[in-house]
Amino acid sequence: MRKYQLVIVGLTVVLIAGGLTVTAYALIRHDRSYSRPYGIPAAVPDSQVNLMELSPVPARPAPGFTLTDQDGRVLSLSAFRGKVVVLEFMDPHCTDICPIVSDEFTGAYRDLGKLAGQVVFAAVNVNQYHSAVADVAAFSREHQLSSIPSWHFFTGSGPSLRAAWRNYNVAVQAPDPDADIVHSSVVYFIDPRGRERYLASPQADHTSSGVSYLPPGQIAAWGRGIAQLAGLLAA
Repeated sequence: MRKYQLVIVGLTVVLIAGGLTVTAYALIRHDRSYSRPYGIPAAVPDSQVNLMELSPVPARPAPGFTLTDQDGRVLSLSAFRGKVVVLEFMDPHCTDICPIVSDEFTGAYRDLGKLAGQVVFAAVNVNQYHSAVADVAAFSREHQLSSIPSWHFFTGSGPSLRAAWRNYNVAVQAPDPDADIVHSSVVYFIDPRGRERYLASPQADHTSSGVSYLPPGQIAAWGRGIAQLAGLLAA
């Protein structure tokens, strides 16, 4: 059976943890089992493009932000100019796809080898109800993200976080502190000049009881894909 990504210009539909979110972005509708998006480096194989649902985006400046990371450091995105930034949006209380992406990030860091020092791994908090530095620090430790020297899990005030979500077209549904946070799961690849270049869509399967998982082979393949694309941008 062919796998399709249904994308209308200006609108991406993302299904996460049973919730439907809508993310605005200019992509192209194509059959992932057949066609390859124009603008992806030839070195990235079709199987990797398909796995990551990888798409090029206009090479325009990535929206800036100034937030606080898991170590209490106030940093701006511009501080990473000269390095590749792999940027995700995570919930520090997530038990669904965020831990899986964390494994993919730690795998990518290992796969980068000598290029690891040229790549920054970062995430912005999507849970305004758990926005303390202690929240993002605990998640970073629990999922071994702190083992990545260039890891930054950013948090901040509600208005600051919401501005970052809006600027990166990340939809967040958080009706109250006790509800599950439903949010767009996307990975942005930002080049050393601070420009958005590629967008990937992390995925997870679920058991019959609703537990999120992804086969270890796919997690490892995601890590290799992240490392390859970041390495190409760093070269």
